[in-house]
Amino acid sequence: MEILIFLLVQMLLFGGALWLVNSRRYKEPGTPRRSAERGVTKQLLELREARKKSLSLPLTELSRPAEMGEIIGQEDGIRALRAAMCGKNPQHVLLYGPPGVGKTCAARLVLEEAKQNPDSPFGKDAAFVEVDATCVRFDERAIADPLIGSVHDPIYQGAGQLGSQGVPQPKPGAVTRAHCGVLFLDEIGELHPVQMNKLLKVLEDRRVHFDSAYYSPENTAIPAHIHDIFQNGLPADFRLIGATTRAPEEMPPALRSRCVELFFKPLGQKELASIAAGAAKKLGAAMDEPTSHVCASYCASGRDAVNIVQLAAGGAHAEGRDTVTAEDVEWVAECCRHSRHILPRLSKTPRSGVCAGLAVAGGGQGVALEIECSAEKAKGGRGRLYLGGMVEEEEIDLRGRRLKRKGTARTSAENVLLAFSRRFGLDLAGYDIVFNVPGGIPMDGPSAGIALAVALMSALSGEAPVPLLALTGEITASGAVRPVGGVREKLQAAVEAGAEHIIIPEDNWEERFRSFSAHVYPVNDIAAVMRIAFAIPRETSLEKGVVPLGTLRFAIGD
Repeated sequence: MEILIFLLVQMLLFGGALWLVNSRRYKEPGTPRRSAERGVTKQLLELREARKKSLSLPLTELSRPAEMGEIIGQEDGIRALRAAMCGKNPQHVLLYGPPGVGKTCAARLVLEEAKQNPDSPFGKDAAFVEVDATCVRFDERAIADPLIGSVHDPIYQGAGQLGSQGVPQPKPGAVTRAHCGVLFLDEIGELHPVQMNKLLKVLEDRRVHFDSAYYSPENTAIPAHIHDIFQNGLPADFRLIGATTRAPEEMPPALRSRCVELFFKPLGQKELASIAAGAAKKLGAAMDEPTSHVCASYCASGRDAVNIVQLAAGGAHAEGRDTVTAEDVEWVAECCRHSRHILPRLSKTPRSGVCAGLAVAGGGQGVALEIECSAEKAKGGRGRLYLGGMVEEEEIDLRGRRLKRKGTARTSAENVLLAFSRRFGLDLAGYDIVFNVPGGIPMDGPSAGIALAVALMSALSGEAPVPLLALTGEITASGAVRPVGGVREKLQAAVEAGAEHIIIPEDNWEERFRSFSAHVYPVNDIAAVMRIAFAIPRETSLEKGVVPLGTLRFAIGD
């Protein structure tokens, strides 16, 4: 009996100690209670706690537009994007433009606007699936393809229970997740050619078809939904929005033919200054207008403006200030090695032998260029033509053959001399004529023709053109003015440079040019160019008489 009581006491003591140990263990922080939530591990709790913590949002995310009206400087591009995506029949779209101008934001927001249109086929639950084409990885054996989708055959590791039964398993990709929504492919120009061809097939069929050597329609072990996928494909009826910084000619023609091509323009100084001011406001920092323009002068994109403001505001805050000054911006530009972009301005005081031509620089941005000309009697009576800052010879690759030809800028200059001889009776064979384009960037292209003609006439006569004049247009040897490309961009650049009079080819005229703050003159002949450039009165007959221009007298024929 005593032994039995002793054993009973020992069991009670052991049970009490065990209960005490277990109760303490459940009270320890970070130890899961199985009775509270089954399957919750310590690692999962740590992951949940980590997700509850975060840093403050970076300024780039704070400054991201929440609606279309907040995207700066892309009114025309946004209007076209809405027309392509928000109607009854949305189209596939290719968005061209430099980095940091709002292509991605516009693509995200246009779907939300389309959902509000009762006529749009996009439903309220339409998905926006974003894929970076530079990071799309795929296996050539079709084991994995996150964009198009793939089939996990039984021989591959991790095939699971279905794999052990010999069942191939289709895995949907982004094109299927975007069904009845939008697939946004950023940097679509970097997509691998194999993936591009697969994507084109999906755009054509609006579904994804899969193949597998392990699939048999007679295999009863294969579930019904997998039979359906192999026989009918996975649905992939979406609208593609592809964004790229490449030029259109670098994109596959088959893709371009299936898409509406829209262009977002490079941001000008005014737009960049507005973005900088908005970024400072969201940071709670004060920035006056001159400082925002200083910031804009160091920027190539909207992201540059936001980054400069963030650093400048951080430097000011470290010194106990809430105002960003021009000195703060210049300090950031020096530390980060941002080059300053000086906006060209036309001189209000014209000079003889000098006029402003218009061109399109890299990235599709218009620019006003100063063109200088001097003309002097040559010694020995035989003159020469010199070109400074212009391409005199160029090399082209034609079907594997390298060909050299005279630069189009030099051809334009020679056409000007021929036109002066044929139209004005001016034989310039005895003159040394020098054209120069300062700035260090070689100029090429025929669009400087009429600007060269005005600069030469001014140099010969000693008479300066009218103030704040800019020109673009090709000239022929007979004096006709031909159309050129990039006129909209050139006009915008001319207006930003302060031009009040702009001469363009008649064939490039658009009615919308009437709304420009500058007066735009369409011309088709060199005589009309000279009449406008040197303010020759309309009542002066250019057919019958000789028009005095400074020290030179010449006849102009219409």
